[in-house]
Amino acid sequence: MKDEIRRATVVLLLRHGYQGLRFRDIAEMLDTTRANIHHHYGNKLNLCEEVIVEYVEKTLESWSENWLSDRTLAQKIDGMMESNRQRYLAYNPTGKTAHPWSLIGRMRLERDVIGPRARQALTDFGITLEGMVRDGIGQAIAAGELTDAAPRDDIALQLVAIADSAGPITQDGGDFSRLEQLYRSVNRIVHHAYGRT
Repeated sequence: MKDEIRRATVVLLLRHGYQGLRFRDIAEMLDTTRANIHHHYGNKLNLCEEVIVEYVEKTLESWSENWLSDRTLAQKIDGMMESNRQRYLAYNPTGKTAHPWSLIGRMRLERDVIGPRARQALTDFGITLEGMVRDGIGQAIAAGELTDAAPRDDIALQLVAIADSAGPITQDGGDFSRLEQLYRSVNRIVHHAYGRT
């Protein structure tokens, strides 16, 4: 039951945010009682902190497999994009943006009310992701895919900025295509400017 509660909480946090989340809505979604949810998590803050921390950890774990693998930098950038696409389609199966899908982006909007563990997880997400991307770029330089002149920090900053803004980019564009264009354009620019042929 705890897993089902956490999954429902993610959906409702995306739709309504932290302040709009109600145990009654979770209970209705799962055909259970509010008392059952309170039994497992106590209160909204405890539930949301656990959900947000777990979500951030799982996202970083998935992206770590991509960024620290032996794949080429181009493949890693594509892998990052495809990870975003999978999460996007989970909440927008028609391919058209109807619902928010980036829990990290959504919770950053309410960081003042979500609790200290969740706030720290969101802060750590950006720092950890930037380190992973920087390491992946370093691997590409060491493998000879990019020249030594490649500005590791600048490239990492651009890719992390795209990841951090993924939700609003798809909201503004109405679908995933604008986000895909951004990932692909950074990939082309980096390899055109610093790639070894």
